[in-house]
Amino acid sequence: MSIEFHNPPSAILASGTKLGVELGGSKSILSIDQFHNLYSEGSVFSELSWGAFYQEEGLEDQIDTFETREYDSVRENPQELIKTIVDSIYNIMNSQRLFYGIADFEVDAFLNQNTIIPGLKLDYRIINKLLNAHKKSRDEQLFPKILSDAKGTKKIKLEFQGAKRVNLHLNGTKLEDYADSLRVCKGFATGIVCTSRGAANLYIMSDNIILKEDKIPELYIDEENLSIIDMGIERQLLFPISWFRIDLGIKSLETLELWEEIKSDPKLEKALTYYDRYIGSLVYKKFQLMASTIGTDVGDDFDNLNPVERRQALKDMAEAIKKLTDEYKK
Repeated sequence: MSIEFHNPPSAILASGTKLGVELGGSKSILSIDQFHNLYSEGSVFSELSWGAFYQEEGLEDQIDTFETREYDSVRENPQELIKTIVDSIYNIMNSQRLFYGIADFEVDAFLNQNTIIPGLKLDYRIINKLLNAHKKSRDEQLFPKILSDAKGTKKIKLEFQGAKRVNLHLNGTKLEDYADSLRVCKGFATGIVCTSRGAANLYIMSDNIILKEDKIPELYIDEENLSIIDMGIERQLLFPISWFRIDLGIKSLETLELWEEIKSDPKLEKALTYYDRYIGSLVYKKFQLMASTIGTDVGDDFDNLNPVERRQALKDMAEAIKKLTDEYKK
């Protein structure tokens, strides 16, 4: 099932030719709307360079020079990073969206013998396959062109692929459903971005995401997804672009390098408090509706609780609703 990705970072659209490749990466704060579309809210960093190949026989696939084409970063500037996060949170609430997570896209044209995304380990044979596929795409100019719409808004079609895609393409039909999952989720998913027919396909190779209050599971490798990529490459239906990692939910902020330094900032704490109340109210609204359908009442003093009490109340209501629903079905 495809969704739209609004204002995607340049790294997810990177390409190359016989003369060189685009190399770099990005880290972005993402939000989600009621239709599960994704939005880049703020950039922690974005870097894209052109790596020109040697124009000598036998060295055609080795980088000769680098030219920086795009660079923007706040990851080492505490105050600018705080501003980016705070502005993103308020814009998310004002736009009636949810904080989805933090996404990393890393573009190395698969020239490295190891993956460059933390948490993902693939066999060298697989990486070599991706390297050769990327080279073929460059040599034969097979990279699909992903363009802006008539209004100039940059957006692309995006799909999650893999046995655990439900961990990134959340179950539900409205914002309240996604809020219920995102308020307690934690963990990350990693994999490979491939383009096909003008859409970005995020093939999940591994994840340890949980969507409820529980301990994080062990990482794994989705072998079936690897086979699908292999076949898609052979048939020239898939074109590998980059690596990705998505840390899900508001807890993804804790993965930022400067988090320990900035987490006690008053402006950031205030924004997070407002967001906690915002997402809690959405989940409470969902529970109220569920309770009304089975003829019970969950009370109306939720907004008067402090953050700790609200989280416990939501947990208690979720358990109560489950029990009531089970009884109602008997």
